[in-house]
Amino acid sequence: MSLMTDKQTLNDLNIFGKAGAEGIYSIFNRTFTRGGALLLEQMFRSPLSDVEEINNRSSTIRFFAEGDIAFPFESAWFDAADQYLQQTDSRTRLNAEDQTLARKFNQLIASDTEFKNTEKGILHLLRLLQASHAFVKKMLQQVKQEHFKQQLRKIAAILEADALMPLQQESLKAKLPYATLAKYDQLLRFRHREEMLKLLEAIYWIDVYASVAKVAKERNYVFPEAKAKEEQLVILEDFYHPALTDPVVNTLEISPGGNIIFLTGANMAGKSTFMKSLGVAMYLAHMGFPVAASKMEFSVRDGIFTTINLPDNLRQGASHFYAEVLRVKQVAQELSRDKYLFVIFDELFRGTNVKDAYEATIAITKGVARRNNCMFIVSTHIMEAGEVLKEACKNIQFLYLPTHLDGTKPVYTHKLTKGITADRHGMIIIENEGIIDMLRKAKQ
Repeated sequence: MSLMTDKQTLNDLNIFGKAGAEGIYSIFNRTFTRGGALLLEQMFRSPLSDVEEINNRSSTIRFFAEGDIAFPFESAWFDAADQYLQQTDSRTRLNAEDQTLARKFNQLIASDTEFKNTEKGILHLLRLLQASHAFVKKMLQQVKQEHFKQQLRKIAAILEADALMPLQQESLKAKLPYATLAKYDQLLRFRHREEMLKLLEAIYWIDVYASVAKVAKERNYVFPEAKAKEEQLVILEDFYHPALTDPVVNTLEISPGGNIIFLTGANMAGKSTFMKSLGVAMYLAHMGFPVAASKMEFSVRDGIFTTINLPDNLRQGASHFYAEVLRVKQVAQELSRDKYLFVIFDELFRGTNVKDAYEATIAITKGVARRNNCMFIVSTHIMEAGEVLKEACKNIQFLYLPTHLDGTKPVYTHKLTKGITADRHGMIIIENEGIIDMLRKAKQ
C-alpha cells in the first residue's frame, strides 16, 4: 500500500533535486547497478503506508548496516547479463551442432561480435549465479529477520533448481567450449529466462539495501519505528535536514492532544528549513529508510501533503494568492476523505494583504483543528493569529524559532522554543543592508 502524495510535495521537499541542488534521492543513491538505481527511484516515488511493510524494510536495511554487509557482486556483470537476457530472438540461439569451420575461424580472429556478446552475457550470468549462491548460503546462517529470510529463500529456490545446480560448480578460469556455451545459452536465455530476470531483480533489492545501509552508517542516521496510525504520535529527537553539513538539531513531539503545530518566527528565522526537515523525515520514515535524527517513532499516515514553495500559475493568469487558495482547497478535498494525513502549510496566504491573511489563517487553522485523525504544521509571520487560536483550540502546540539582536545584527538560533514570538526584525535587516541610505542618496 502506497503513501498518498503529489508533485507539489515532492518539489517542496526536494526529493529528486531541482535547479542544480542535490535532492534527497541523490544522497541515498549509492547503488552499484542501474537496476538498483531504478528500483531506488521507484521506492522514492511510492513510499509505504503499512506499518508492517515499513518496519520490515527498515529492519532489513538495519541488518545490512549493523553487519556492515557489502554488495557482493561486480557492477560490470550486470549490463552484459541484462543485455543478454533481453535478446530473445531464437535466431541468435547458440546451436551445439552449428560449430562449422566458418564459425571456428570467426572465433579465432574475434570478429564474430554477436557470438562474443552472447558468450560475455553467459559468463557474467554464471558469475552472478555463483556469487548469489555463496551470498545466500552465508546470509541464511546469519539472518534472524523473517522478512529478509523469505527473500533469501526465494533466491535460493531459483538457484537450487535441478537444471541450474551444475552451473554452480562450473569453473570460469578457462575458456568454455562452444558446446558448453550452447548448452548454457539454452538453459539461461530460453528455458529459465524468467527465473534469471527474477534473480536480477532480487539482486537489485540487495543493492538498494546495502547502499542505503552504507549511507545510514556513514552519516549516523537512525532507523525509525512505525506505529499504528490510530496512536497519532510522532517523536523526533535531534533531527535536522540531511542536506545540511553543520546543522542545528531540534526535538519535537506530536500527540493526540497536540496534533497541530502553530509555528511562528521572524523572517529568516528558519521556519521553512525546519518544516522541510520535518517533512523529509516523515517521508523517509514512510519508505522504511533511516533519517537524520537520534530517535524517531511515528504513526503511519495515509498521505503527506506540503505547501512550502508554491509557484504562481502564470499560464492560467492565477495570482499567488489564488494559487494558495486552490492548494488549500485540494488539501481540504483530501481531508474530506477521512484519511490519516500529515499536512504542512508554510506561511498561509502570504500572497494577500495582512488583514485577509490574518483572518484566513485563523479560519483555516480552526477548520483543520477539528480533524483529530490528522497532523498539521502551520507556520505564519502573523503572530496575532496565534493569540486568537490559543483561546479557540485546545489541541494546538505553539512553537517558535527565536531571533536575538547583537546590537543591530539579528542572530538566528534555529532552536525550537515553546510559545509565540514577538520578533519583528524586517526593517532592521533592510536598514543593515543600507537600502534606505542608497535611496536617499539617489534622490539627492
